[in-house]
Amino acid sequence: MKIKSKIFLLSILALLTFGCKREAHFGDKSLLVSENGRYLTTGDGKPFFWLGDTAWLLFSRLNRDEVNTYLEDRKQKRFNVIQVMVLHDVQSRNTYLDSSLVRADVSKPVVTPGNNPQDTVAYDYWDHIDYAVDKAAEKGLYMALVPVWGTNVKVGKVSAAQAKVYAEFLAKRYKDKWNIIWLNGGDIKGSDGLKVWNTIGETLRKNDTNHLLTFHPRGRTAGSAWFHKAKWNDFDMIQSGHRRYDQDTSKNEKLHYGEDNWKYIESDYKLKPTKPTIDGEPSYEGIPQGLHDTTEVRWTAADVRRYGYWSVFAGAFGYTYGNNAVMQMHKFTDKKPAYGPKEEWATAINAPGAKQMQYLKNLMLSRSYFDRVPDQTLIAGENGEKYDRVLGTRGEEFAMLYTYTGRNFSVQLGKIDGDDVKATWFNPRTGKNIAIGVFENKGIKAFNPPGEPANGNDWVLVLDSE
Repeated sequence: MKIKSKIFLLSILALLTFGCKREAHFGDKSLLVSENGRYLTTGDGKPFFWLGDTAWLLFSRLNRDEVNTYLEDRKQKRFNVIQVMVLHDVQSRNTYLDSSLVRADVSKPVVTPGNNPQDTVAYDYWDHIDYAVDKAAEKGLYMALVPVWGTNVKVGKVSAAQAKVYAEFLAKRYKDKWNIIWLNGGDIKGSDGLKVWNTIGETLRKNDTNHLLTFHPRGRTAGSAWFHKAKWNDFDMIQSGHRRYDQDTSKNEKLHYGEDNWKYIESDYKLKPTKPTIDGEPSYEGIPQGLHDTTEVRWTAADVRRYGYWSVFAGAFGYTYGNNAVMQMHKFTDKKPAYGPKEEWATAINAPGAKQMQYLKNLMLSRSYFDRVPDQTLIAGENGEKYDRVLGTRGEEFAMLYTYTGRNFSVQLGKIDGDDVKATWFNPRTGKNIAIGVFENKGIKAFNPPGEPANGNDWVLVLDSE
């Protein structure tokens, strides 16, 4: 078949096959699950690659000027989703000392008339959240909101009855804002408060059919373990967590994968019914390995790149980045910062990993999108383990293989269309390409990435049909 004819037919099939499951209530700004159940699209059917940033304490720690500074930076670095807690604690206060609730009861939000930012009397806790959500919308950013952090439910501060009233309040307040995504849970196992989590999920879905909804689980677990088949759950989220292979204490969990976050994605990918999946919290840049011992070595930009490419190549529809100082909006004046941040959030937003995340997004959007599948048969011969693992993904007319260490590996050609393939090295640290050459698209071919093998000398081999 001629290439032009094939491209035309694929375009028509994309429109027919990869439409959207739910009505595009907000037009082109709507987020929907693609018909193949693997990815997200905007209301006009275009690919939406979720590039998230973790800003858990944005609503409580930043004033209005700081909110604008942070969101503008993330817009410039091509993030498009901001993950944030609505209530970190029951009860919560913001930087203006506005209280969120009446007597720490989530069914009784403290709401005052008016929402004028210049009115210090009427401007309350919820109006400040409105300001941040609206400011994000001005910049084209989606806000992924966690209604109440999981610990509060686990210790009994939120009943199912209270959760129902609270979820109704949230849905009513935000259902008409286009840039909302709901993250039920919050660093918690679904079994810790199962009735509450289902109540929140079901109530949000009943009162807000316009936004996507998922569950943010505990570290080294997958939300799909509890909610994959829940009608309110639109896509699955894992939290691969912050521990090294030797620090992983989840040996009694059903999924025990250590740092191999691609295994969580691979497991979700096989589930029925088909739903999109994503690593919503891998190791944060600048956080101690294992979290709690601040004398431990810190996760670096190389590590967050590895988690990103591993999970996306394994089938994830996007990736969420995090930084130790940014997620808690740390300032040196804080009396009890968590996990020993070494810089303030306003400096940490420019960490190397934060700048490099956009290259992953750019790469995935540079080729055909909805036909992409994970494919480990691209790697010829025996694959490596742990850091030496090579992950492969492909579409009809391209293939990509990621190596974290830059070691030599061999590729089984003939997996994509075309008599010949053009090979290129893509640098995840710079987003630049290095041409390799054109080869016949058959047999097995060895590739030697630039530089000497070492952790963080990561490269993507890109093969395009010629």
